Amino acid sequence: MKFNYLKKAVIIAHDTLAVMSAWVLAFWLRYNLGHIPKPVVHTILLTLPVVTTIQVATFFLFGLYRGVWRFASMKDLTRIFKSTLFGSCLAVIILYFTTGFIDLPRSVFPLYAILTVFGLGAGRFLYRWARELQFSRGYRQRVLIVGAGNAGEGLVRDLLRQANQEYYAVGFVDDNVQKRGHDIHGVRVLGHIRDIPRLCRQYRIDLIFIALPSLNAKKMRRVVRWCEKSRLPMRTLPSLTALAKGHVSVNALRRLSIEDLLGREPVNLAFEQIHRELENKHIMVTGGGGSIGSELCRQIAEFRPASLLIVDNSEFNLYAIELELRRTYPNLSITVDLTSVVDTVAMQELFAVHRPQVVFHAAAYKHVPMLESQIRVAVFNNILGTYTVAQLSHSYNVEKFILISTDKAVNPTNIMGATKRAAEVICQSLNDHSSTAFITVRFGNVLGSVGSVVPLFTKQIEQGGPVTVTHPDITRYFMTIPEACQLILQSGTNGEGSEIFVLDMGDPIKITYLAQQMIRLAGKEPGIDISIVFTGLRPGEKIFEELFYDTEALVPTVHEKIYKAQCNKVDWIACERRLTAIAKAVSTFQEDELLVLLQEMVPEYKPRNVAGPVVSKEKI
Repeated sequence: MKFNYLKKAVIIAHDTLAVMSAWVLAFWLRYNLGHIPKPVVHTILLTLPVVTTIQVATFFLFGLYRGVWRFASMKDLTRIFKSTLFGSCLAVIILYFTTGFIDLPRSVFPLYAILTVFGLGAGRFLYRWARELQFSRGYRQRVLIVGAGNAGEGLVRDLLRQANQEYYAVGFVDDNVQKRGHDIHGVRVLGHIRDIPRLCRQYRIDLIFIALPSLNAKKMRRVVRWCEKSRLPMRTLPSLTALAKGHVSVNALRRLSIEDLLGREPVNLAFEQIHRELENKHIMVTGGGGSIGSELCRQIAEFRPASLLIVDNSEFNLYAIELELRRTYPNLSITVDLTSVVDTVAMQELFAVHRPQVVFHAAAYKHVPMLESQIRVAVFNNILGTYTVAQLSHSYNVEKFILISTDKAVNPTNIMGATKRAAEVICQSLNDHSSTAFITVRFGNVLGSVGSVVPLFTKQIEQGGPVTVTHPDITRYFMTIPEACQLILQSGTNGEGSEIFVLDMGDPIKITYLAQQMIRLAGKEPGIDISIVFTGLRPGEKIFEELFYDTEALVPTVHEKIYKAQCNKVDWIACERRLTAIAKAVSTFQEDELLVLLQEMVPEYKPRNVAGPVVSKEKI
């Protein structure tokens, strides 16, 4: 504490000396650096304490001593200019009434103001320069910054402010030719993004910072491709949304994630419309502890529902989402229930007590290979569970029921896809016999969901490989979990009943590309540090997925990323008859009968019971 007071005292002493020197020097300049008449010298000595006191007081008034010299910037120079101008004007007024400007040339005042600004500014910026020179003598990682926009400028500014500077910004690269050769805080824009490999060699770069937070995934992949040629580690800034919550800083830099390369442009939502749909409503989310269900709960909570009922049969998942939501939304009425959707008695009690107005049905088993050998469990949960929740929604006059479906329900070749298609059929058929609006939302894989390929690859890479891919040509659609949930909410808001909304998943991604990029992001080289092994298609697995049937003509909706599939409906009486037979086969454990009934309910189901041949086990 004493040290801080001493530092401030030294700064005030410096400024006081600068003011006194400027006042005297202004008179000397007025007389062309020559002899100053004795009456004027007497005036200088008489007015010096007055001017000094006025000026130092204005420095305090304008907050000049809140700044730190090591971080001296244009804001500090602006404060110096304003306080000096104000102090000079105040001195003119006071001296006019006390001396009448006798032996006090008026030209002294502008000279004094200029000299004061120069003296105060020079001291501060010389100190900052000396500190930066001191730090530059130690070794720092040499950094190339990709992007000379606002984010890049802010990043360099923060680098210069670091007390224990670890990084030295060597230069920028940017595709904007108008920025080429310009300096930003003394850091030169060296070239084009395609010049990254050459510049990294030329300037002995240690690390690449990507300061392009607004870049979409396609353009990010291009930037990363050039960065990868340098074989140097990369860091990137978070998204614009994340940066909006804080300043651009070195601490915000993070490793690139697969979402940066496969993610998509931000979703534009009709927030007011969704707000009207969910605010003050009683909402139920089944499967609310899973990847999609938990994110739905987070996003629904933002729209201030009257209550949120979360149903899941996983004790840990339910505990985790409850803990998070109660901490983040302490005023939200939250109820969690450790229940399976196939427990008809428990589900009926939940509907009777909580009377939900909107139901999001995300509860489902989804692991394709595992469910191939467990048809009873898959049918019980995915079909009869959906039937139970849908029937209760109808009986208790729920306003909207939103089913979360999958692209595997289109021309299914596995049990999981067939059961999800059957769930779609139930909702479509029941809609015409109910006041409840039954809506289906269908989309592909989500990055990072439990049981998906991304966590598997991550674990395999951490263990040193190999990374296993079933087929070199296998592709999948991907979107992030938050984007999927945003579009689910938007679809649920837009839907009026019986629709199957298909989300725009963009272009399919080769799983081999995904594996290669994840290895590179981990700082390894595919085929050298970590091998990729092709193991052959698993039971029920397709090389590529489809988002809609050929007979489903997709119709655009008001949202550019949501389409509506026009499909044929199934008679509800026939559907109920099959569901009754399915329930009986489940209760008597007749799996062969269940397979026949499933194929009757989903005629397009073409089972692939044998895994494909192993394509290769060579390193690539």
